[in-house]
Formats: sequence, structure tokens, C-alpha cells
Amino acid sequence: MNHSNNKSDNGSDHGSKKILQIENLTKTYGKGTSKTEALKGITFDVLEGEFLGIMGASGSGKTTLLNCIATMLRPTSGRIILTGQDISGFRGGSLADYRGRKIGYLFQEFELLDNLTARENILLPLCLHGVAAGKAQEEVRALAELLDIAPVLDKFPSQMSGGQKQRIAAARALISDPDILLCDEPTGALDSRNSKILMDRLGDINKRRRKTILLVTHDANAASYCSRILFIQDGGIFHELRRSETETTADFYGRIVTVMAQLGGGSANVL
Repeated sequence: MNHSNNKSDNGSDHGSKKILQIENLTKTYGKGTSKTEALKGITFDVLEGEFLGIMGASGSGKTTLLNCIATMLRPTSGRIILTGQDISGFRGGSLADYRGRKIGYLFQEFELLDNLTARENILLPLCLHGVAAGKAQEEVRALAELLDIAPVLDKFPSQMSGGQKQRIAAARALISDPDILLCDEPTGALDSRNSKILMDRLGDINKRRRKTILLVTHDANAASYCSRILFIQDGGIFHELRRSETETTADFYGRIVTVMAQLGGGSANVL
């Protein structure tokens, strides 16, 4: 097994600073004989500007991990540190600020409000946090161009395709310029064509804007856009892959599929 503090294939971490630190994180459900350990002391860092994938079978703990980072769940023990701040101490206004400004969250099922236009859905997080929507119109236009959603900005969700809905949801998650974008199976409700369009756009946002992205997925095609992947099994890190600077998406996809096959077989001796 490769541990998460190894250097990348080209021997460099580019000197980037740590934007997110997960330290010995555990999450336990239930008590006594019905106790389930969803996370078993996971530790890893995410570097600024990184595109990190988290993969694993259903029930492996990857969604629990993401929900702890998003503060939807409270971990049993361990620490989550974003931009130097331990989020476990956040309460009230500081917690709302973290959820509204520090992180963006892209859901599998879009979670758009049907009675709002695309533009209104995108601007909603700013309205909820007292930011004047007028100031954000230029950012809406920039995100619309980057995500190829300008033609549907004044349409309602019922008038959009699934792919358009998810790209609107991505713009909503990015409108407040969060420190990190959390993506929970964002291609899960999309066909292959729209999945590729979404991942191409997220890849562009990662490269052009240096936006840090944490992607939870079971889709090897989506994961092949990442620069590094952590494979989770039974609540712990099973293996890590890092994409080299010269490696094609197709070659990285091949390595991902190989590890997934080993993961399914329960082998700890991968690559």
C-alpha cells in the first residue's frame, strides 16, 4: 500500500501549501454490538490548487468523509483543518460562514430550486449571506462562459437538461469563491456525454482558476481528471495514485481501473 504522504510520480509536490488537513479522523455509528466504524483514523492533506479524487466501494466511508468535511456530520474524533483553522470549533456565525464562503458543495442530484431561474439559483448563496447580488453579476457571466450555461441563465430547472442543471449547480457552488469545491458523485445522475462535459469544465476551473477540488466518485472516467486519487476501503486509505505530468488521461484511467479491480478483490498489494 502507498501512503498518502508519498511524493508524486515526478518526485514533486510543487511546493504548494496545504489547504486542507485531515488528521486521524474517525466516525463511529451506533453502540455496542451494533457499532459501525465508518472512518478508522484517516489522515491526509490536500494541497492548494490540487484536484483530489476519493474512490471506494459503496459503504467504504468516502461519503462519510466528505460529509464530515462539509460539517453535515460531526466526526467522532480527529481534526479537520481548512486554511489553518480547526473547523470542529465552529459554531453559529462562524459555522455558517464556513459553509457559505469557505466550501462549495456540488451534489449528485443538483438540488436546484424549481421555482428559481438558473441565474437566481446561482446567486442564492450570496443572498443568504447578505452579499448584494448586483456585485456578483460579472462573476455569474464569467462562470456562465466557463461552464457553457449562458443560454439557460433565465430558464427554470424544468426547462434544462440534466447536464445543464449540474453545471448550474457547479456555478452556484463556485459563486462565493470558496477555498475548496467538494463534489459528491457529480456525474452520478448524468449520461456519459454530459459527464464528460462537466468534468472537462471542472478540469478547466481547476487549471485556470487554481481552484482546489475534492471529488468523491466511483466513476473511473471522472477520476481520470484528478491529479491524485485516494482509494478508501473499510474506513481507511487502501492505496494512492498520483498522476505524473507527462501521463495522459487515458493512461491514468488504465491505472485507476487496475486499482479498482484489486480493491474489489480485497488485495492490499496493488501495483
